[in-house]
Amino acid sequence: MNVGTTKAERTRQFIIEKTAEIFNRKGYAGTSMSDITEATGLTKGSIYGNFENKEEVALAVFEYNRSLVFNSVQAQLEKARSYYEKLMVYGRVYKEVIATVGNRGGCPILNTAVEADDTNIPLQLSAAKALFSWKKNLVNIIVQGTEAGEFQPGVNAEAMAVSIIALIEGGVMMSKVTNDYSNMDHVLLTVQLLVNQIKA
Repeated sequence: MNVGTTKAERTRQFIIEKTAEIFNRKGYAGTSMSDITEATGLTKGSIYGNFENKEEVALAVFEYNRSLVFNSVQAQLEKARSYYEKLMVYGRVYKEVIATVGNRGGCPILNTAVEADDTNIPLQLSAAKALFSWKKNLVNIIVQGTEAGEFQPGVNAEAMAVSIIALIEGGVMMSKVTNDYSNMDHVLLTVQLLVNQIKA
């Protein structure tokens, strides 16, 4: 933690980190205040002293869980030497995410999008924002790769980006539900075939 953070900020971060796995596993509706107090060792008063309500904790936790995945992606993107490799990073990272942190509940974007639906608009909007950001990043990689001559001109970058995201999240869902992570290997091969089709 940063030295410059206040005690209140440190407490908020402590609550977020201690409840991140619980929210990702149980979801917003399934996580109770007693789950939060048990995980943190704090009283309800302490929780409400740092967050207005459970929804505010859930929103902060979603952002924290999303950032863990995002940071893993960013680290791999920086190592990628071509735009083709950059496109393949997302699938590899998500495979690692569900294999190494599968016990944390899987993909936070998928979990939140499915659970929030129309019942929790703030959480739904957070999941949508994360997906839009992911799509924008993929579109930028495809556009830059086309400009660099790696990909064919005239590629529908948005359609390609949406297809890649749908494949990866579908693979995550199938792997989690069936507890068979080889599903992600099939998905990664399909993503590779898709990206190979647009190579110049």
